[in-house]
Amino acid sequence: MAEIMGAELLVKCLIKEGVRYVFGVPGDQCNPITDAIYRFGKDAGLEFVMTRHEQAAAHMADAWARVTGRPGVCLGTVGPGVADLVPGVYPAYADSIPIVVLGAQNQTWRCYPEHGSMQALDQIPLMTPVTKWRAMVNCGRRIPHLVQWAFRAALSGRPGPVYLDLPSDVLCELVDEDEYPPLLPYHYRALQPAAGDPELIAQAADMLANADRPLLHAGGGVLRSAAWQEFIELAEYLGAAMTTSLGARGVVPEDHPLCLIPSSYGALGAQAAADVVLLVGGRLGDLDFWGRPPAWGEYGQQKWIQIDISGESIGLNRPVDLGIVGDAKACLRALLSAVKERTPRRQEWAEITDAREAMEGWLSGYRELGQCDDVPIHPLRLMQEVRSFFPRNAIVSVDGGNTAVWAFYLNRIYEPRTFLWPADSGHLGTGVPYAIAGKLAAKALGHPDTPVYCITGDGSFGFNGIELETARRMNAPIVIIIANDSAWGMIKGGQKLVYNERYTGVDLSPVRYDLFAQALGCYGERVTEPDQIRPALQRAVDSGLPAVLDVVVDSEINLVPPDLEILDGLWMEGCEIQPRC
Repeated sequence: MAEIMGAELLVKCLIKEGVRYVFGVPGDQCNPITDAIYRFGKDAGLEFVMTRHEQAAAHMADAWARVTGRPGVCLGTVGPGVADLVPGVYPAYADSIPIVVLGAQNQTWRCYPEHGSMQALDQIPLMTPVTKWRAMVNCGRRIPHLVQWAFRAALSGRPGPVYLDLPSDVLCELVDEDEYPPLLPYHYRALQPAAGDPELIAQAADMLANADRPLLHAGGGVLRSAAWQEFIELAEYLGAAMTTSLGARGVVPEDHPLCLIPSSYGALGAQAAADVVLLVGGRLGDLDFWGRPPAWGEYGQQKWIQIDISGESIGLNRPVDLGIVGDAKACLRALLSAVKERTPRRQEWAEITDAREAMEGWLSGYRELGQCDDVPIHPLRLMQEVRSFFPRNAIVSVDGGNTAVWAFYLNRIYEPRTFLWPADSGHLGTGVPYAIAGKLAAKALGHPDTPVYCITGDGSFGFNGIELETARRMNAPIVIIIANDSAWGMIKGGQKLVYNERYTGVDLSPVRYDLFAQALGCYGERVTEPDQIRPALQRAVDSGLPAVLDVVVDSEINLVPPDLEILDGLWMEGCEIQPRC
């Protein structure tokens, strides 16, 4: 008989899952867990990473999963700790990212319902809207069962965050490990995801083989299932155009001859002209224009095939002609084989040349502004300099409103799982913690020299800028580039366009973020001249430290990126703002 504490059993379960980091903020009720990590984790490669805010801990777990393809884990203590996790869990939920959220809870006899205990909080209802599964562990003997259930739920079907509520008396309870042992993953969950129905794969192959103008559109599910190679190979064999959702950027190198950059004129033209569309691992949200004309072909004329791991996502926003439930990688592999049996390798369809020219014409104006020598610095000059400085394999985290829009035009993405952005939530404050976890993930994957940079607005940097201290402590030399316009630029731009410049609550104080970085033991430099951006980037990298470049951009130009009115129209659809004097 081998009796151990519940917290120790929990940590041994995490070790069996191959968890590398638990991100969080310590607390009294969490101490049994963090102490068990200290005692058992050293020899097993498990480490607790203390962050400065639980929100950042959840963001780091999220980014870890995005880069590695493995579930991230985060931890918060009872009450305020778990409450502070919620804003970090939400972007992972919106983007279908598998993370396991651990929350300490008061003793079982003090909760559900609570009766006046300090820091008491019904944490399971709080987590319900941002998790796909959740449970309270009300007995130490159930720890292995429920930890396994949590990982299985996080990774099965459409992935997403899950939550375990851990009362402190359960964490201290003695359990016979021999009777309730931690299990390796293959003992309790399927490690090979489901493939699509062979008959439906054959029908899809017939449709694609007979298409004159096929187009493949990737959603985030292609990244989750590591199916980018199969996606590209199928498109190249068919001579098909390739587009992605904004959140799936990196599935295809954005300089691939068949790739059309999301929402560009070329992409929209090809999407509308295609006769057969294969949608893989996506749901077609507002930034995909809901799959509706005129950004896509007319209903009943353009044929659609959709592959998704979740049957609930089939035909969600666009009617389809054929729906296949299955893993993106398995389905694409089978589909490619079936297509090869039906048709020889094809040349790209003629209109792709026109679409590519339209895309290049759309980009050319932005590239020209990327050479602008004006002072204050044009936002596009900043984006051009940053992207040209870092290599193709660099991991980039993008954060902010207008800053993210400006970055979209010239910050090209070339490799899978190198683009960190909360696409479906648009959550602010992800940039710095995403970048830190991206660096830790690159190290864990055996690529410690992979550069990681973050492009962020000054407003969004303020949410989690203190995590620079975490980066310094964890030896994560990331480079943070702040587009400093001393404002909430996107909101101020909306007030300029729609509310006759009645600016309310949108102006920030002039802050020296470079000095802030220096105070935290990091490298910091302010940049005001465009020709100093690249030398400053080099100095930041050469410092070997987490670094901040505080770049003063033209605040007036920054207010209204070219597509701000289109975005505002998408978000405010159906809301007619009446003009006021």
